[in-house]
Amino acid sequence: MLQNILIVEDDADIAESLQYNFKREGFRVSIAESAEKGLRLALDEKQTPSLVILDLMLPGMSGMELCRRLRREQLTETIPIIMLTAKAAESDKIAGLEIGADDYIAKPFSVKEVIARVRAVLRRSEKESSPRYQDEQLSVDFDDMRVTCGGENVKLTRKEFALLEHLIRNLGRVATRQQLLDNVWGYSYFGDTRTLDVHIRRLRQKMGDCGNSIETVVSVGYRFIGSK
Repeated sequence: MLQNILIVEDDADIAESLQYNFKREGFRVSIAESAEKGLRLALDEKQTPSLVILDLMLPGMSGMELCRRLRREQLTETIPIIMLTAKAAESDKIAGLEIGADDYIAKPFSVKEVIARVRAVLRRSEKESSPRYQDEQLSVDFDDMRVTCGGENVKLTRKEFALLEHLIRNLGRVATRQQLLDNVWGYSYFGDTRTLDVHIRRLRQKMGDCGNSIETVVSVGYRFIGSK
């Protein structure tokens, strides 16, 4: 089954260039020149996209607002979103990641890089539904909440396991501190991020040699990169 890419971009030259190159790579492509049209296409059950490439600076509804809307809808809440925009400041990237974007590419860009990023995000998305994670050292069974490192059992609290699961299911993707607090502690949590940092430190310690699979992204959050 062909994967469908939805491109929400008001610059016709950029949209058509991406469409041409994605079709050459075997994807189906839909184009929306506004966020409103992008929302209608994304919510069409007959052509629900596999991934959305989203410009932020759009006429009418902004790309940021569209991202929020897509994350609120049951049909689209898990669809990968890559933001493609001229707004390349660190604060813009963090804001995009915090509202649910999976990746962020600044303009001008290489079409080959965009295609590579799309393939990487789609691969991650497919792995997220797996009941188990396995690499050279670390094994995690999500259903049984069982973790081993180098064949040795790792005993974790529920919060520690929930943190590890969230990071693994977002393999290679930065999880901001606020995302982790919202997903593990809940949206009603009003404490500071020191609680999260303490839990991450304990999680790394308990995981022993596998603790280095959790990478700190300075000023942003954490990323799971796997054990080797």
